[in-house]
Amino acid sequence: MKVAGARLKLSQVNKFYGDTQVLKDIHLEINPGEMVCFLGPSGCGKTTLLRIIAGLEQQSSGQLWQGENEITKAAVKERDFGIVFQSYALFPNMTISDNIAFGLRSQKASRSLIKERVSELLSLVGLVQHALKYPSQISGGQQQRVALARALAPAPGLLLLDEPLSALDAQVRQHLRTEIRQLQQSLGVTTILVTHDQEEALTMADRIVVMNHGVIEQVGTPEEIYNQPASAFVASFIGSMNFLRVEQQPGNLVSIAGQQLALPKPWPSNQPLMLAIRPENIGLAAPNNQLPLAVIQQVEFLGSFVRLELRLDGQKLKVDLDSKEALQYDLTPGKQLAVRLPSSDLHCFAA
Repeated sequence: MKVAGARLKLSQVNKFYGDTQVLKDIHLEINPGEMVCFLGPSGCGKTTLLRIIAGLEQQSSGQLWQGENEITKAAVKERDFGIVFQSYALFPNMTISDNIAFGLRSQKASRSLIKERVSELLSLVGLVQHALKYPSQISGGQQQRVALARALAPAPGLLLLDEPLSALDAQVRQHLRTEIRQLQQSLGVTTILVTHDQEEALTMADRIVVMNHGVIEQVGTPEEIYNQPASAFVASFIGSMNFLRVEQQPGNLVSIAGQQLALPKPWPSNQPLMLAIRPENIGLAAPNNQLPLAVIQQVEFLGSFVRLELRLDGQKLKVDLDSKEALQYDLTPGKQLAVRLPSSDLHCFAA
């Protein structure tokens, strides 16, 4: 079974509820066969945007295209998509096979095609032996596989996943996201995943659309979003990030704890800035006069790494250290360590 993906394009999409604007001038293109994740905190507009794409909500203004077809005002049944909800929404009185066949029967597909497609999808999602069971007789993870198979059965050009894993426990969620990603890649179906789970987005998506207060803050690959955040919000929302107040100096320099640092990029001298750096990018050394000194506040052993909370120039600083490297230092709270902040790993944001 191979599903052809479709390009999706959104232009100047806005959404108001009364006087409250929940989506602001959304421009976005999603390529055929791509998995794109809408990521952001609760209330950022990601689910509203997904519902507009599905036709379940009407945008206040803007245009949408799926492939060559404009779907701005198209009814739900005229849009070529399958959707999987957080709650599964399976029919409790139908067997697993009948749930999967539902969309095909609605399309009045032939009995032989339905039998063939259902058999293929049961095999794809690993549920052949459960074909005649009812949803209440299988686990939550298996029910989510059924919901996925049902959405894929009519071979849609677009697959919409609305927080599909959030109701599952951590171990099942981790296993199922790998399965969903492999299935999506093998079928080549264009997919939009809505989530507030950054780990889910980083591991599953080709590109991530980070949203905040109805605005797209950044679109990029997981690596770009993590390593080159476009705003302080993106930097703080994805992974762990330290933010440091610094004093600007002439010559594109700043100072912290009496030590000067070169900025990674030119910054206007009249615009106050804040530095940001990931905990794993901070280097440590024995106390010396060449590097700023920080005081150990707290030490957490987290298996493969140790997380330190330091106090640097009156500011909190988190440092992630490989467990073997941590053995080189005296990590007793109250002790001092020299801190190295590599210029190449620094990010600058307006204060």
